Amino acid sequence: MRHMRLFAIALLGARALAAAEPPAWWKAFTGAPRMQAGFVQESDSAVFGKLKRTGVLRLAKGGRLRVEYQKGLLLVADGRKLIQYDPEARTAQKVDLRSASKDAPLLWVLLDPAALDQVFTVKAGSGETFTLEPRKPGLPKVTLEGKGGMPLRISWVDPTGARQVLEFLSPHVPAPFDAATFTFKAPAGTRWI
Repeated sequence: MRHMRLFAIALLGARALAAAEPPAWWKAFTGAPRMQAGFVQESDSAVFGKLKRTGVLRLAKGGRLRVEYQKGLLLVADGRKLIQYDPEARTAQKVDLRSASKDAPLLWVLLDPAALDQVFTVKAGSGETFTLEPRKPGLPKVTLEGKGGMPLRISWVDPTGARQVLEFLSPHVPAPFDAATFTFKAPAGTRWI
């Protein structure tokens, strides 16, 4: 009887450990060489109300990222630096990607998903959903949903209290990107801040 109880405890412990594993789609995504998707980003803030922006996201191994908002910002990371360009204000800002990732750990979700355990603890969800609980105070809890080796939705509450939802439309592994995808050439008249 005692052996049965120990076996049951061991089995329950193994299930608890397995429950902390992200779903299979996440494991496949962390091995994907690149991703491209349209996206819808919705923000619900007490200050600004509901905002909805759309765009296209491209990312590749090595910390390379290009986020083009329709009628708005452009974010480009080449693996070393992150540039944010605002065409309306004609301003650009360049920051070290590693520093930006420390200040905005959500970048790690897309740029270095294999290193997330340095910043977050995985908490199992239901079905194809899981949650990333921050290991340090001041970071947001992040919920991810996906299917077929690709993320479909990332949600969190930002430091201002606004609920953010980033939904990917038709995420897929495209053909290799042109090298210029992850470079930024400032248009004439751009002011660097």
